[in-house]
Amino acid sequence: MTYRIQGVFSVIADPKRRKMLDYLSAADRTAGDIASKFEISRPAVANHLRILEQNGLINIVKIGRTRVHKLNAAPLKEIKDWINSYERFWDQKLTGLKLLIESDLAKK
Repeated sequence: MTYRIQGVFSVIADPKRRKMLDYLSAADRTAGDIASKFEISRPAVANHLRILEQNGLINIVKIGRTRVHKLNAAPLKEIKDWINSYERFWDQKLTGLKLLIESDLAKK
């Protein structure tokens, strides 16, 4: 599944949502479990969870009468892949700089 990367960037720009994702990375949780870890109202937590779900970062599974929130890290992989392309760019630039410095030192 392809996720709208712009939406995912927007979602993870919020520090509370990033912390919720971190919390969910350890284990699946109910909304109540999540709300107990944050000093914001339950409606605010519910709103953040809705946004995370709409952007594919969490899945909600109903088990009996309980709704369990599960991390879906797939959209984050797309961001990681995009960032990695720049890592290769900087690796090449730093290698070039290293070679330039080494050649200057060898001339002295």
